[in-house]
Amino acid sequence: MDRHIFYSSAGTKMLQIFFIFVNILFVMELLKNEEKRNKATPTEFFLKSVDIIFPRLGDVVEGKVIEQKGPALYIDLGALGSGIIYGREFINARDIIKSLKLGDVISAKITEFENEDGYIELSLKEAGMEIVWREVESLMKNKELLELTVTEANKGGLIMEWQGLRGFLPASQLSPSNYPRVDGGDKEKIFKELQKMIGRVLKVAIIGCDKKEQKLIFSEKESDSSAAKEALSKYKIGDEVSGEVTGIVDFGIFIRIKENLEGLVHISEIDWSLVEDLSRLFKIGQNLKVKIIGIDNNKLSLSIKALKPDPWLQAEAKYHKGDVVEGVVIRLNRYGALVSVEEGVAGLVHISEFNTFEEMQKKIEIGKTYPFKITLFEPNEHRLTLGFIDAYAEAPPSQDTPGA
Repeated sequence: MDRHIFYSSAGTKMLQIFFIFVNILFVMELLKNEEKRNKATPTEFFLKSVDIIFPRLGDVVEGKVIEQKGPALYIDLGALGSGIIYGREFINARDIIKSLKLGDVISAKITEFENEDGYIELSLKEAGMEIVWREVESLMKNKELLELTVTEANKGGLIMEWQGLRGFLPASQLSPSNYPRVDGGDKEKIFKELQKMIGRVLKVAIIGCDKKEQKLIFSEKESDSSAAKEALSKYKIGDEVSGEVTGIVDFGIFIRIKENLEGLVHISEIDWSLVEDLSRLFKIGQNLKVKIIGIDNNKLSLSIKALKPDPWLQAEAKYHKGDVVEGVVIRLNRYGALVSVEEGVAGLVHISEFNTFEEMQKKIEIGKTYPFKITLFEPNEHRLTLGFIDAYAEAPPSQDTPGA
């Protein structure tokens, strides 16, 4: 081999190595200056400088217990280095730490990447709560049921606890069988009924959470959903069934069809005629026959009046627009007067017929009969509007004086 060529090739390689070395020094100087400018620790700067996903402050990591020395617990975090739980964090988690032994794998939350001794500072207690909140999210997503004991009651619902977190079960989220049905919806009476549930174990699902406030929202309705769904599959709209009155409230009555199946007869579905005081018509435990008129989201809508002939259809041939009829005033409100022309058939006299509510009160009274004129009659839609007969009376003829 030619000696000149050999030295030339060797010189080129040495020159390349020299330039590489100079570039490395230059990059290291840049990194050093950048580190100073950001005032970051070497570990933090390294994690920021590389395009690799590393844990961040607040993340939960796993590690192996390698030593306990005084009020400090050392954790092997593998590639991340060594972690330490000490000081206030050690005291807060001392009950947990007592049960740990060398080699145990634990989860801890990163609170500082590198302290003055080079350790990653960890929190065992905060990690525990982080794991709890992750479980909360999983329970909510999967709608899993929990058996929890009622510890307190207030006027809005019940209080219960899970994993050290207080939760609220609103009265509106109680299952139909546990909902406090109180005449008139009296809040004090409802509160007394809720207090009777303290100490009871209920099957509930978590439907909401507030991590900041450390609170949960429960629902008992979820526990009945699967059983109710199965029970509902045996019924269809139009079925006539029998059930027991389990609750009487202002807006209707609750009927239990089966152990896990209840439905509501809304006050508008009680009778074709106007119904106001349900407590006078029904009693708890009374057996009734009802018709299923709606099934929606595991809710059963029932009707009593659907079992009776529709008086509107029977009245179709009797009344026509423009007819003058006599009717009994059964209600007055800001919209006008509700007038019954026969059992189960009632129409509205709009307030505009009287100009004001006060004028209406002067001209008509509840319970009295007056003549009215039919201005709209749609029996298939159960719609009837009436005009007060005075509004349609013809004006008397003019009494002009001859020769005037």
